[in-house]
Amino acid sequence: MTSPASESVAPVGIVAGGGAMPFAVADSLAARGRAAVIFALKGACDPARVTNFRHHWIAVGEVGRATRLFRSEGCRDLIFIGNLARPALSEIRLDWGTLRVMAHVLAAFRGGDDHLLSGIGRILERDGFRMVGIKDVAPDLLMPAGPITRGTPDDAADADIARGREVLAALGPFDIGQAAVVIDGHVVAVEDIEGTDGLLARVARLRAEGRIRAKAGRGVLVKAPKSGQDLRFDLPTVGPNTVEGANKAGLTGIAIAAGNTIVAEPQAMIEAADKAGLFILGVAS
Repeated sequence: MTSPASESVAPVGIVAGGGAMPFAVADSLAARGRAAVIFALKGACDPARVTNFRHHWIAVGEVGRATRLFRSEGCRDLIFIGNLARPALSEIRLDWGTLRVMAHVLAAFRGGDDHLLSGIGRILERDGFRMVGIKDVAPDLLMPAGPITRGTPDDAADADIARGREVLAALGPFDIGQAAVVIDGHVVAVEDIEGTDGLLARVARLRAEGRIRAKAGRGVLVKAPKSGQDLRFDLPTVGPNTVEGANKAGLTGIAIAAGNTIVAEPQAMIEAADKAGLFILGVAS
């Protein structure tokens, strides 16, 4: 039996989608003296960046092959991180390991993205693996409480933040999205399948079309996990692109759930926000 001491130094398996976050998690682990092995998802993970880390390529749906690789690398702790377009069942690459748990795979696909990820996590946990989250392996990548920029919200922005949090709490059980834009108390847009970047681009377009009459420099992007969400999976993420989108959308700031939101490239994000005159606020849950 593996002892707790040996588990603490065993490598963490990072099932990696797209974007920079899988590599940020690997770097965070390395800084604390724990190794990581990246299991790069074909068609999602960056092939140029993954070569800098110990890694294996796997296809979505290769449950049998993936579990063999996890065990061969000694990775009992696993984390899912990075962008991944939700595949259709017809796109899943089946192997014998997948067929063995096909009923559970089908059940996982009946629901939203959080349901899918947690369902796959439960399949792996039945095989003796332990699903972990950012809080467990890379807490330094999470948003702190309070403002991290020079700017801070005024009373109007505080009221918009409160309204946005209410809206997200109400929408959470429906697994719709993790973000909303509120301007002067009006909910002008909520996140859907297009993601936060698409949400902000939509708000910018509505402003350009005159559909949003409020002047630029008002309104807030509010991001938070869905209520009841398994916080090991699919946490909200913000980064420099979020700031750029909020600026183009004419907003005054970004409010995100402290301790439950991943911050990508924090220094670049803060610099971009200060330059644009936007605030970024970590809101306590």
